[in-house]
Amino acid sequence: MAVPSLRGCATLRAVHERYLAIDLGASRLAAGVVGADGTVLVRDRVATPARHVWPTLVRLIRRVLAAAPPDEPPTACGVSCPGPIDRATGTFTPAQVSAWAGFPLRAELESVTGLPVSIELPGRALALGERWCGAAEHVRDVVAISVGDVVDAGIVVGGRLLDGRAGNVGQIGHLMVEPDGRVCTCGAYGCLDAYASASAIESDTNRPLARTPVAIVERTGIMLARSIASLAAMVDPSLVLVAGSVPAAFGAPLFEALERELEQRMRLPHLAGLSVVPIAGAAGGPLVAAAAVARADPAPDG
Repeated sequence: MAVPSLRGCATLRAVHERYLAIDLGASRLAAGVVGADGTVLVRDRVATPARHVWPTLVRLIRRVLAAAPPDEPPTACGVSCPGPIDRATGTFTPAQVSAWAGFPLRAELESVTGLPVSIELPGRALALGERWCGAAEHVRDVVAISVGDVVDAGIVVGGRLLDGRAGNVGQIGHLMVEPDGRVCTCGAYGCLDAYASASAIESDTNRPLARTPVAIVERTGIMLARSIASLAAMVDPSLVLVAGSVPAAFGAPLFEALERELEQRMRLPHLAGLSVVPIAGAAGGPLVAAAAVARADPAPDG
């Protein structure tokens, strides 16, 4: 199940163009500088603190910019962040970090960096990155799923990333996978996030992801398969990509359980050729995805 690396890919942009890439999560903050070929030139990260999140992020960004090659500074900044987001105002309100509720992320980052800033959800950023220079580079109908602190997806149909009124298409973590199931951080019951996100799994097991019991790994695969089957029936992709800290930690057993469940849940004849591919080991990962947000047009069409 090997896939193309995110590194060393072609681009139509200027050879020396560089991007400041920022990936925000409930468990860690990451920043880096990414070149026009998808190579991560500089990277750094810190654990997300319980308090003073913004000052911590500012210090991280300044360290990364200070370490970047001075001759060709970044020309734009891309951010991958949990939602919901409001692209019109540049704010985001992740359920996992109360300090960020309604935070004017775009305006504040533009003030700190002096760069134009674009923000996207993790799954949408992943889809942009994989279409830029990854496993979906020449695929017109693809779903890219990020399974980390939250579960999120980017949906590309006919070569176009689906958007929505406020830019929140793809929050697959809030598909119901278990009727009357566990309460989600959004307040609803039975959402995929409550079963497959890293934060939910670690809270359930009181262990790091790498020590998750086999039964929970298999349950995670089953819940992911249910959401993929529902989404595939709606948008008819030829490829589903799955990345993030959860598949990276769980590996083959997760995908074996997922495939078994898909056999039961996905019976439409035209979906028989759907490929579900793990990309947990892709080099650069979330930072390349964030850089892809910076290089993308407001309404990317591939």
